[in-house]
Amino acid sequence: MEAQFRRGILDACVLAVLERGESYGYQMVKDIKTFIDITESTLYPILKRLENANMLTVFTQEHNGRLRKYYKITDEGRSHITQLLNEWEEVVKIYQYITKEREERHD
Repeated sequence: MEAQFRRGILDACVLAVLERGESYGYQMVKDIKTFIDITESTLYPILKRLENANMLTVFTQEHNGRLRKYYKITDEGRSHITQLLNEWEEVVKIYQYITKEREERHD
């Protein structure tokens, strides 16, 4: 899969998880991993990039005596998901066209 395309998908997955509510890195990996292979070493640069783009905010909270970083989606992040989904609908239409053309040629 092309790197830029995969990056967009991973961004959307992270933002989708955060649309359900604030979360922390390890939990996000567990949530996303059921759909697409992701590791913490892949996730944290994504989180940093999304934070720099104002699509999420970060705060720390104590958990079992340790500070844990939590991430929360912003309005800009929600808008970005909407934009990605609209673009994805276009990609799906293109995919359907291509597969239909290939099927018709092989019939």
